[in-house]
Amino acid sequence: MVLRDATFRPPTLRRLRMRVRWIVWRTSAWGSWSARQWSLLVFAVVTAIVVAVGSGGFGPQSDIDPRVRTLAREALARLASIPVHAQRPDRDDYDRSAFGAAWTDAVAVAGGGNGCDTRNDILARDLQDIRAGPVSSCPRAVLAGEFRSPYSGEFVVFRRDRNASSVQIDHIVPLAYAWDMGAWSWELGRRLSFANDPANLVAVDGPSNQDKSDSEPARWMPPARGFWCQYAIQFVMVSATYGLTVDAESRGVLIDALRCGQ
Repeated sequence: MVLRDATFRPPTLRRLRMRVRWIVWRTSAWGSWSARQWSLLVFAVVTAIVVAVGSGGFGPQSDIDPRVRTLAREALARLASIPVHAQRPDRDDYDRSAFGAAWTDAVAVAGGGNGCDTRNDILARDLQDIRAGPVSSCPRAVLAGEFRSPYSGEFVVFRRDRNASSVQIDHIVPLAYAWDMGAWSWELGRRLSFANDPANLVAVDGPSNQDKSDSEPARWMPPARGFWCQYAIQFVMVSATYGLTVDAESRGVLIDALRCGQ
């Protein structure tokens, strides 16, 4: 159910700290991580804070959190190093199965191997006022919760037993786009990691996710313009970390969005 024009209740600092500790605790079992994995984890935590609090996500540019401005400048610098295609390659061999079973827990990224599927991990990270319980894919699954969709700004109430598709998990860098921009050449393990990496995932309202489909920034950006900055940061950092390329028109859109760091 979507409640339009409802008042958004931001989480308390205590709840926010608990969410960050949850993410860090879930990753402690992996021991020694590579620099790439740690960098993505840190970025995922920062993104979780930004999304959960709504800092700068829906207000004027002057209200953007200073941490987001710093990340925007870093992303702009990373974008300059990403190889550019004149246009998105027109490949016709993409298949979702190339990225493995959807939301598998058997991956070597943050949240992998914790006994819960990736979808439930992201719901637990991004939703507030959560009620949890066991399901077949997770003993502590999110049964109910609420959040403000960063894509539309709409307040959404999630109930697993009532129209669960009202909340969907989006790949910031779409799988089909990643395939066209280099993932076609990866081995399966890397694709599995990419498809389930929290740094590339965010809970959003269903209609926005369906509208986006597999579009690149040149063809689609979130309806809530106040979220463009965070969206561009994630898109660039994930693309750079995984060694993807970017199409020229999308690069221009991302540059404009990252001006929030100025």
